[in-house]
Amino acid sequence: MSQPFEVTEENFQQKVLESDVPVLVDFWAEWCGPCKMIEPIVDELGDEFDGKMLVGKVDADANPNILTRYSIFGIPTLILFKNGEPVVRVTGYLPKDRIRSKLLPHLE
Repeated sequence: MSQPFEVTEENFQQKVLESDVPVLVDFWAEWCGPCKMIEPIVDELGDEFDGKMLVGKVDADANPNILTRYSIFGIPTLILFKNGEPVVRVTGYLPKDRIRSKLLPHLE
């Protein structure tokens, strides 16, 4: 079972951009209702794609420079990074099957 890990400005380069496997990064905040709604979906996708994808979580309030770097203006935002590049972006709440269908082509 894959455990999401915390991503910070200090470890973003190593944990996300230099990762050998794709990393789904969940940009969230404690006060964000839709972030809480999407969290179990992100965790389920992490389990489903265990071995093919890692899941990282960025606290938007604690890491504003990452949000600025990737032009994130709304949360939750999910970005799948592959080979150090963002390849999929989902902003706002979407059902699991919609998110899964966006990720799938990059994880096969």
